[in-house]
Amino acid sequence: MGLPTLKEYLSNWTLEGRTRGQVADTVLALAGASIRLADIIGRGALDNRLGRIVARAGELDEQKEIDVFANEVIVSALQDAPVAALASEEAELPIALKKDAPLLVATDPLDGSSNVDANVSVGTIFAILPRHPSSDGEAAFLRPGSHQLAAGFFVYGPQTILALTVGHGTQIFTLDRKTEIYHLTQRNVSIPPEASEYAINASNARHWDDPIRIYIHDCENGANGPRGHDFNMRWTGSPVADVYRILTRGGIYLYPGDRRKGFHQGRIRLMYEANPLSWIMEQAGGRATTGRDRVLDVVPAALHQKTPLICGSRDEVDRVMRIYSGQEFKGDRSPLFGRRGLFRALQ
Repeated sequence: MGLPTLKEYLSNWTLEGRTRGQVADTVLALAGASIRLADIIGRGALDNRLGRIVARAGELDEQKEIDVFANEVIVSALQDAPVAALASEEAELPIALKKDAPLLVATDPLDGSSNVDANVSVGTIFAILPRHPSSDGEAAFLRPGSHQLAAGFFVYGPQTILALTVGHGTQIFTLDRKTEIYHLTQRNVSIPPEASEYAINASNARHWDDPIRIYIHDCENGANGPRGHDFNMRWTGSPVADVYRILTRGGIYLYPGDRRKGFHQGRIRLMYEANPLSWIMEQAGGRATTGRDRVLDVVPAALHQKTPLICGSRDEVDRVMRIYSGQEFKGDRSPLFGRRGLFRALQ
């Protein structure tokens, strides 16, 4: 095909040091796991592992048989990798692998699995971190996302793709299903700073706090509102699918905290969802925030800690942050564009 393979890309990157080689080996192990998962997911109803609910993995999260299987595939793939322990959405505590290995992996083995029976794209998210000899167990993972050595996510959809960063931009690889090899198909992704698409679960609108209401209300008003142009809304319920769309054509993804019990800090897990997605976004020129703080600066207090996540095109995320900080008042607080404002009355 003439396109560099994932292995070739990582080989060129690892020339500078031993730790890089260990990170590359771990990424390749995860890529091997993704190929197996893509095959199983692609079989759909022909395989009995997909939609059956077997347990609850945590608060409000149903654990499906495919979640358990995906976790097992990743654990198996990392057995020969230089990884000391794995933190997974599907396990309450870290899973010990090689005691003295230099790396840690945090993962959501199958993000968006509630959609798997609906044939909507799902994926695997991962972060690779250094292991410090002075910490062990859960405490070893409780560091901000800025400590990541590599981050990525696979999307199992019409194509199987890998979005990856090792701190030198964000790269996209596409799986050749015939050869089972990932090829670099988009180098140094650059997210447009402005966009006209947003992704949010609008069914939760009545629970949002004021800054999110203001931002979305301005988008809804389109060309007749303070933004001066129309917006489209897209929402799949699979974060990897929504984030990948934004990564490739711009936009903003919002999963804020809201007033519902158990959702005050949103529903996205900080360590194995928000942190890797945020670093990928930043490495592509985008932003990622909780609304008030840079996601990668948040120090986790627990393995499965939740966080609000707002990420995507730089200018859109900055606008949301300005609304949270009180620097910008639009939407309901604007006399012209509010719900009972002049322009509403004339419609």
